[in-house]
Amino acid sequence: MDIPYTANTATGDQFDILFPLHEQTEDPVKVHQMLTAILQTVDEQIKVLGATSNGDVLQAAAMALSVRARIINAPTETLESIVNDLVKSNFRACIDAPRKSPAAGHS
Repeated sequence: MDIPYTANTATGDQFDILFPLHEQTEDPVKVHQMLTAILQTVDEQIKVLGATSNGDVLQAAAMALSVRARIINAPTETLESIVNDLVKSNFRACIDAPRKSPAAGHS
């Protein structure tokens, strides 16, 4: 099962992403809602903090993912495998989504 997601950048670009859901996903609607909440929170924090490098944002996101995974009571190897698989498949979905720029119009 896949879940569609539209991501909009501050510069007006748009990505229509089709995320593959993990086979054990229980509620795609909640996944979509949490993703939106996380991205909105990051945007709000950048507005409060001022200019923030993309590297700093990625570092904080990776750290948050790592902490959240560590909270789960499971063997380290299992957690590492799940995190790596999820990041790889979701990053691939983002890379595969074409960038739509406002200047180029929407196709």
